[in-house]
Amino acid sequence: MAKSHSDIGLIGLAVMGQNLALNIADHGFQISVYNRTTETMEKFVKENPSTPGGLIGAKTLEEFVQSLAKPRRMIILVKAGGPTDAVINSLVPLLEKDDIVIDGGNALWTDTIRREKDLAANGLRFIGSGVSGGEDGARFGPALMPGGDPNAYKEIEAIWNAVAAKVDGDTGKPLTGASPGKPIAGGVPCSTYIGPNGAGHYVKMVHNGIEYGDMQMICEAYWIMRNLLGMSAPEAGAVFKEWNSGVLDSFLIEITADVLSQIDPATGGPFVDIVLDTAGQKGTGKWTSTNALDMGVPAPTIAEAVFARCISALKDERVPASKVLNGPGGKFEGNRAEWIQAIHDALYSSKICSYAQGFQLMRAAQAEYNWTLNFGEIAQIWRGGCIIRARFLQKITEAYRANPQLANLLLDPFFKSEIDRCQRNWRRVVAAAAEFGVAVPTFYSALSYYDSYRSASLPANLLQAQRDFFGAHTYERTDAPRGKFFHIDWPEPGRPQLEA
Repeated sequence: MAKSHSDIGLIGLAVMGQNLALNIADHGFQISVYNRTTETMEKFVKENPSTPGGLIGAKTLEEFVQSLAKPRRMIILVKAGGPTDAVINSLVPLLEKDDIVIDGGNALWTDTIRREKDLAANGLRFIGSGVSGGEDGARFGPALMPGGDPNAYKEIEAIWNAVAAKVDGDTGKPLTGASPGKPIAGGVPCSTYIGPNGAGHYVKMVHNGIEYGDMQMICEAYWIMRNLLGMSAPEAGAVFKEWNSGVLDSFLIEITADVLSQIDPATGGPFVDIVLDTAGQKGTGKWTSTNALDMGVPAPTIAEAVFARCISALKDERVPASKVLNGPGGKFEGNRAEWIQAIHDALYSSKICSYAQGFQLMRAAQAEYNWTLNFGEIAQIWRGGCIIRARFLQKITEAYRANPQLANLLLDPFFKSEIDRCQRNWRRVVAAAAEFGVAVPTFYSALSYYDSYRSASLPANLLQAQRDFFGAHTYERTDAPRGKFFHIDWPEPGRPQLEA
């Protein structure tokens, strides 16, 4: 029997919205749903008549708002940007003090900060929650990254913890087996309060940036197998399947094995071979890279993953260029089993560096926005539900539990030992890729990041001297305290040097 008022509401019944609504209803919460197209809402409610919590359809926003228990809690899952603002603006006149608006889309964190201020001025509360895991995650358990008013979060915490993905409390391994009407019982939820205002959406953005890096690194490992080792797609798929039982165990490695073993129904050949090599993007990787530049935080591997998608889009230029521009010749020779292990180690080492960059970026953001981020908890909630879920994240959780002030993952004893163990193979793979002309931009950039970070001295001394020469930008001296700046009156180019 339906309650007089629903526990929560949801606006936006595209696939993600429908799946999240069903997930909430499966956990016994009655949920009201509204869609701009009434027909979509009515069809959805009719097709799902017996969820444990129940779905209540609303034909108008007024009806939707009145159907909710107070303080009202409502999720918006529409396109980020203008459409989200339009929904919020339509809701505000209908709401009462302390009602809670929740944006579950991929919002820019600065938009979330603005929206929270605007709604607070109207006596309303706002939560910006990252939701990761795609359509399947929304249906059976996503990773959730809520930020905003902490008291408002307490009002939705029980629902968020219930619908989130679950992992084993001891091993961090994702718990699986959920089905419609039968959610997973027990386990640790992949949801935690991230911080005030835009913190949740910021962490979701960095998650997506790391996801860009993960995907590109996997593609580079595959590409080396194809172009240096001469392996077929199914042979490469078998390698990824084997890797998924070790330290690289992850959702993305698992699906890579599946994709590479898929046969194209039309041609009977490997499916991946008929997919055009032009990659799309929705912008969150670009946001991450742009923000890293704005804050002066090195995140080159994430940026290279974004640029790799950009250059893939130049297909119409690359095809004619391939007939004009020359690369190195020669045939690669080497023991296949040894090189497969080397590629594994290069992928693993590059992955460590990419995550180190992402966590450094979040570390800088907390200072910029006056947040207090718990990096161990962030890694913990990424262990299940989200696209980057992986065994590897348990080690990051442990690293930050052991040292919450850890400056860089590379300095953690476990990750240092892993890099020490793998870096010879990593360097071999990068060198071979360069020698034989195989583009591996994230492998290159991750190795350069590592070598730069471990260097007490860098050639920036010359760079800063150049800046002082042409622009009087000043410089610091090695024989003076840090923070004290100097300038000398340089002679014109080509004239005698200054005397001591």
